[in-house]
Amino acid sequence: MIVSQDLTGAEWRTSSRSGGSGQCVEVATNLSGIVAVRHSKRPDAEVIIYTEAEWAAFIGGAKDGEFDQ
Repeated sequence: MIVSQDLTGAEWRTSSRSGGSGQCVEVATNLSGIVAVRHSKRPDAEVIIYTEAEWAAFIGGAKDGEFDQ
């Protein structure tokens, strides 16, 4: 995980699967080499930065049910 990054120009989007309950994350995938994630209700709070490989592994695990309870 990357600790610090300039997020100027980040284009944030919310998942189409969020139900409008306000418990959503926003993701910016338009930044070179990284994916940024933040809480939609707290856009000025901390942002988690992942490499593209880390993000791809997470998405793959989610699609495969790795995080299902």
